[in-house]
Amino acid sequence: MSAYKVAIVGAGPAGYFAAQALQNLQTEELQFSIDMIERLPTPWGLVRSGVAPDHPKIKTVSKVFEKVANAGNFRLFGDVELGTDISIEQLKDMYDAVVIATGSAIGKKLGIPGEDLPGSISSAEFVPWYNAHPDFHGIDVPLDCQTAVVIGAGNVAMDVARMLALEPSELDATDTADHAIAALKASAIREVVISARRGPEHAAFTSPELRELPKLEHTNVLIEALDIEAAIVRAGTEIEKDTKSNLDAMLLISEKEATSHARTMKFQFLATPVEIKGNNRVEEVIFQKTGSDERFSVKCGLVITAIGYESAAIPGIAYERGKVVNNEGRVGENLYVVGWAKRGPSGVIGTNKSDSSDVMKLLLEDLKSAKSNGDISDLLANKNHISQAKWEAINASEIAAGEALGKPRKKFVHREDLLNIAHS
Repeated sequence: MSAYKVAIVGAGPAGYFAAQALQNLQTEELQFSIDMIERLPTPWGLVRSGVAPDHPKIKTVSKVFEKVANAGNFRLFGDVELGTDISIEQLKDMYDAVVIATGSAIGKKLGIPGEDLPGSISSAEFVPWYNAHPDFHGIDVPLDCQTAVVIGAGNVAMDVARMLALEPSELDATDTADHAIAALKASAIREVVISARRGPEHAAFTSPELRELPKLEHTNVLIEALDIEAAIVRAGTEIEKDTKSNLDAMLLISEKEATSHARTMKFQFLATPVEIKGNNRVEEVIFQKTGSDERFSVKCGLVITAIGYESAAIPGIAYERGKVVNNEGRVGENLYVVGWAKRGPSGVIGTNKSDSSDVMKLLLEDLKSAKSNGDISDLLANKNHISQAKWEAINASEIAAGEALGKPRKKFVHREDLLNIAHS
């Protein structure tokens, strides 16, 4: 029998799907033991700190992760940071293979004047802020203005805009961070503009997300019918299925009878941001109509960019354009990458399943005789890490605290609180 030790760095969807793929490849003759290393005290990555709280169905994939974690050949090492507590070289020496699954957590910049003004933030800060990520609870999100502008044309931009534009009491039954619910209830924002540089036919929204927008009970959702009709003409007859689906959903929104709610979410297309202006804080965004010299301005007090993500660099790993340099997931000898760190921030959570599975098949092809030596526990002898059992204690506490309030869970926001519950 061959038995191999594999380390997976990053406890998000790509990491768990990689572990699941290895478990599925096991036979009586081939066994894997899997150690998952995570910087935070909590696993699940974007399922915990990225998915919008008003979309709880998407989070049910965590049941798959729990099944993987309890399969008998899996250990979790949470609150362990690569580069601080342990190095990539140590892992490569200790394991038969190392899989990087660290995702992409740094928001891309527009690169325009005024982007660093107070009131201009990235979705990479705002989304974890409302999702109770321990590193982001202190982010300053100025909600004391009438209008917010969200720049981007994907589902993250739509989530951000929806969170700003919905009636905040709709979040009471969700696992939104308490500090975010309180801030949103005090918010003065009544208009949210989603601005896309290209036309509707190029938007990266998904049609199920678009079809849910008219169901918002307290928010007007506005799309100009002329924008969509022009996009349909530009898309032509050889239109891709997903694009057609998107345009159909947007056309339905544009034709919907007008409502007169206090809150409005509106889409603008073919508008390139060229400058953010203001005196000590954001006051307006200057746009140029894409393909012309015409400029116009939107007065606002908050700008949130959602134009993509890049991976944070790991010492000893080569990066290019925000991704780990790789060949179909191979990075170097006994080193692999999966998920967003491999291909950039694209696809939905399920996309990571096939991606991770394909890379694990390559890993299996490459395996020679087992050569792993030592155990990570020895390197972490002075570190009280979060094991699967300790994470389960945090998880149970959050669910119990939420149950009393009619929520799926009440998240603990501060790292110290998470660690206290785990270690008590």
